Amino acid sequence: MVIASTGNSRFYHRDGPYDLATIVQAAHGSALHRDVWFSGVAPLQHATVNEVSFLDNRRYAATLTQTLAGAVIVHPDLEHKVPDTTTAIVTSEPYAAWARVAALFHPRRAARPGIHPSAIVSPQATIDLTAEIGPLSIIEDGAEIGPGCQIGANCVVGQGVVIGPDCRIGAQTSISHCLMGARVHVYPGAKIGQDGFGFATVGSGFLSVPQLGLVLIEDDVEIGANTTIDRGSIRDTIIGAGSRLDNLVQIGHNVTIGRCCAIAAQAGIAGSVTIEDFVQIGGQAAIAGHVRIGRGARIAAQAGVMSDVAPASAVVGSPAQPRTEFFRQVATLKKITRRRET
Repeated sequence: MVIASTGNSRFYHRDGPYDLATIVQAAHGSALHRDVWFSGVAPLQHATVNEVSFLDNRRYAATLTQTLAGAVIVHPDLEHKVPDTTTAIVTSEPYAAWARVAALFHPRRAARPGIHPSAIVSPQATIDLTAEIGPLSIIEDGAEIGPGCQIGANCVVGQGVVIGPDCRIGAQTSISHCLMGARVHVYPGAKIGQDGFGFATVGSGFLSVPQLGLVLIEDDVEIGANTTIDRGSIRDTIIGAGSRLDNLVQIGHNVTIGRCCAIAAQAGIAGSVTIEDFVQIGGQAAIAGHVRIGRGARIAAQAGVMSDVAPASAVVGSPAQPRTEFFRQVATLKKITRRRET
């Protein structure tokens, strides 16, 4: 199989070429002036003299010294390792700079205004003239689609749903009972606004409790593929501005997630949890209902959180406990095991 190049034109639009000054400006960095032009981006080991690369992890410093890239984005501490034939673009945040430069060469595809002939759109829906509605999608009564939105194939946008400007909704996504802000990106297969897991136990079994809240998604949120977000039961489920939800995340009813939180794949958040701003949650972590995760806390992968977590703390294990305690216990168990073996 032939290995495709970075930003293969079969799948990715490419802009450019750009001169060094434009790239340095996009990177928010600095570099010695040179009258050179670049056609794209590539990893260090494959980049050519016409391409820009970057280094953010010091473990790959040896690769930097051997690169053939025309320019490399680096931290000031690594500038001295850049070959003489390569231009160093220096910044204190190389990865963020790389993100901006890569987006310069490969910008997001603009919406193609119009409604596909196979889409089913209610006459009571409001769709901005600049929005794109993909094939076989269904837009129900009272739904509102904002300017510049892209609605992928086979999507269902339910009754009364509001999707703000410049949102991207991936194929086969289902959205109901939701008010969405601007520049939200929902990846394929996500399900937003369905009933939460709420029921009363009665003598004959279970009695479903009506779920009467909404899902409120603030600006600049990303929601991964096949992630599910239940609407609230009597209050709303809220996803704070700038937060990132990975693929296959479960968010229960009445959950409040603050600003700029990051939740990795397969994490499960039970109902009525409050997650404050800037929290990071590792993959496959589980959080029991009705707990509060303090601002800036970090939850390790596969942790089981059963009680409140203090702000700026780090917890590990199941049941979750402070990181230092957890590893102290692990070290103690190792010592006991070694003694028994001897």
